Amino acid sequence: MRRSEIALFGNGCFWCTEAIFRKLKGVESVLPGYAGGHMTHPDYKSVCTGETGHAEVLQVVFDPDVISYRQLLQIFFLTHDPTQLNRQGNDVGTQYRSVIFALTPEQRVTAEAALQEAKSPALWGPNVVTEISGPAHFWEAEASHHDFFARNPSNAYCNAVVAPKLQKARRQFLSLMRDDV
Repeated sequence: MRRSEIALFGNGCFWCTEAIFRKLKGVESVLPGYAGGHMTHPDYKSVCTGETGHAEVLQVVFDPDVISYRQLLQIFFLTHDPTQLNRQGNDVGTQYRSVIFALTPEQRVTAEAALQEAKSPALWGPNVVTEISGPAHFWEAEASHHDFFARNPSNAYCNAVVAPKLQKARRQFLSLMRDDV
């Protein structure tokens, strides 16, 4: 019997990394959304104000027999800049913070080990600002944000930001990518 697990990551704009996680072997679904704030039923417009406390996140449902939570964390750390506090490039605000929502005690232990590795001089160094938080309620984003890159291939933001991130991920994690990419 196949068992699925859920990971919840905030690594900047969800458009940027949703496309990457969707292409991974063992990932069953990826949903953009919001987590970590105080507002119930947030929407994109309210989260963009920075006043809800929510981060843009991805809910990644995966098969741990195919891809591990540890491997997902490696991809998380290498597909955004975890040294930028409350921003990713031109996207600025607490909604773009680097955060791992550990949903189980085992995920917390694994996330803390991955964070220490990310802080090594060989990766990002001591300036990593990624926070590890406890479980958080996930609020699914509006349908217009789902699979944004695939539905908007000629969007300027997708071409300038998302496409290069996806290409980098393909090069670095080729063995974890699905054959259809």
